[in-house]
Amino acid sequence: MDLSPLTRKTLPALLSRSLSTFPDLPSLGFAGEKTATYKELGEKIERISTYLQNKGVSQGDRVAILSENGPNWGAAYFAITSIKSVVVPILNDFHPSEIHHILRHSGASALFVSERLYHKVEEFDLNSLSAVILIDNLSVISPDWSRDRLRRLYEEGSRELKRIKHMALQKAGLSSASADEDDPASIIYTSGTTGHSKAVVLTHGNITGNALSTHRMIQINHNDRMLSILPLPHVYECTLGLVLPLMIGATVSYLRKPPTAAVLVPALREVRPTVMLSVPLIIEKMYKARILPEIRKKMVLRTAYKVPLLRKAINRKAGEKLKQTFGGSLHTFCIGGAGIAPDVENFLSEAHFPYAIGYGLTETSPLVTGTPPSTTRLYSAGKPLDDVMVRIDPENRRGNDGEILVKSPGMMKEYYKDPDLTAETITEDGWLRTGDLGTIDKDGYLYIRGRLKNMILGPSGENIYPEAIESVLHRSEYVLESLVFQQDGRLVARAHLNYEKLDEEMTGQNLTQAQVREYIKKLLVSIREETNANVSSYSRLSEVIEQPEPFEKTPTQKIKRYLYASGE
Repeated sequence: MDLSPLTRKTLPALLSRSLSTFPDLPSLGFAGEKTATYKELGEKIERISTYLQNKGVSQGDRVAILSENGPNWGAAYFAITSIKSVVVPILNDFHPSEIHHILRHSGASALFVSERLYHKVEEFDLNSLSAVILIDNLSVISPDWSRDRLRRLYEEGSRELKRIKHMALQKAGLSSASADEDDPASIIYTSGTTGHSKAVVLTHGNITGNALSTHRMIQINHNDRMLSILPLPHVYECTLGLVLPLMIGATVSYLRKPPTAAVLVPALREVRPTVMLSVPLIIEKMYKARILPEIRKKMVLRTAYKVPLLRKAINRKAGEKLKQTFGGSLHTFCIGGAGIAPDVENFLSEAHFPYAIGYGLTETSPLVTGTPPSTTRLYSAGKPLDDVMVRIDPENRRGNDGEILVKSPGMMKEYYKDPDLTAETITEDGWLRTGDLGTIDKDGYLYIRGRLKNMILGPSGENIYPEAIESVLHRSEYVLESLVFQQDGRLVARAHLNYEKLDEEMTGQNLTQAQVREYIKKLLVSIREETNANVSSYSRLSEVIEQPEPFEKTPTQKIKRYLYASGE
């Protein structure tokens, strides 16, 4: 099905085209449940936008969304932007104090909130908002309601929004002329390096343009099905997992519960997705928890796995099983948000699993580089998208590596209410400083080395990249997560171990707690020695410290280094 050209790069124009082109196709829904058609989605967006306008929400006003993923999240997002208001997506795992700060700092005039997360805003002055809407069933909330009444509302529903009469799409603000490309569409509060959020202002042109560029790179269409497992408040999922599929008439399914194996596996069978977005940790855990143990439990396979030709054959067979786990119809599995472990990528490549690697930032809406599965190159983040320029800063080089600079239509408008930080991040000639170190090969493929702020200067001026040492640590079947940092002039690593594997090994040995501690102590020494044998002399670790609990992470599953780098 051919799409007419999108003459205006705005979210209302994008949506209007899809509503007229795909009225009877399924749009957004929960896995295993009836999915609304594009026509029904448009009617819901119309009711929401009309209600917001009736409550005085208008152009430029900020409207926050605090909710788990679901069809109404997307409906609220497009309803807000259709009336030229600005979406403020809030990450679910933010502390209530952070959420209150965001509501105050953004000057939010209305709020969509789920019943499950309502407790995080109970102490906020909700009377300061024009409207508070329970997103689960689009019911109107009164700020003085008790939790019991809210729960009843969640279970029974309200008819207030449903009473609004259907209007022409133009009257509800859904015409293509309702917004300009340079108008702000979203303000995204990200986790900053010091624990404080930065507020990234993205325009209609930023988001829509990035979706269009991504579509030119990865050809998906109205026949595709996506299963959403990443948080919609993150721009990676929002642009590529909501805006892009709705732009081309695809279907997106959501989970009603967090994506544990017990929830995810049945949903994969039900939806049989053709495209998925993921972060590396998800596929890394599957590889270490499911695939490797199956290979290592049989001596014949363990022995064969050491022979490259046989290993590739084993991985190819494991890849076929992995595809079936994902429903059997997957043609594109996008991985982004953080670097993937080299051994896991080696497996995916040899398994002929249809993975695609991308690199981006919230500040670039997000995608900067990427490749479809057919042109993915090992350990690379891919090539720049159409209309995107990438170069290595000549003034910030570290040997062949240097800070990655980006210039693209997806580049943010500014940091909200922070002109100084904006000026620090965007150069006078319009390049965005990413803070990432990388290099570009002769074919134009980008390779990420690590974060500029994480780089450690060695005793003789060597550049030490913690991420490179961590990738060696992760080769150990006992290491699930790690973090390398400098402490008192020494290189030290924290490692979160594979305790499930350790439990299996120690079962039946009747070890005392003291013996268990000694076992782990010797294991950490062994991990250090094994790692040091595979890194440069100036990158060798002095110590590996046990990290009993998983590291605290950002929404894209990057470890919050600032919480641990002191070694305290």
